[in-house]
Amino acid sequence: MTYVVTENCIRCKYTDCVDVCPVDAFREGPNFLVIDPDECIDCTLCVSECPAEAIYAEDDLPVDQQDFVALNAELSKVWPVIIERKAPPSDADNWKGAPNKREHLEK
Repeated sequence: MTYVVTENCIRCKYTDCVDVCPVDAFREGPNFLVIDPDECIDCTLCVSECPAEAIYAEDDLPVDQQDFVALNAELSKVWPVIIERKAPPSDADNWKGAPNKREHLEK
């Protein structure tokens, strides 16, 4: 089982999770993070660190977030590794918990 970044991360892109990942499994896009499923060791450390509550175990994904398994796998192959925390976007708190953010995902 791997962990998956879901819709709640879009436009928030807090990177607290990156700091605790022991295997550098996170990849950074313009306004979203993903987890490389080939690197993730299922340690769970990132889950509690995410202020947007955007990270789930693959087996625990809400039904409406299932497509993020494939999206994380796809984007992790093209986005660069991120290994340290960065400041979130200036409007991140405005987007935290906002519904229907998929249309804002920048690839």
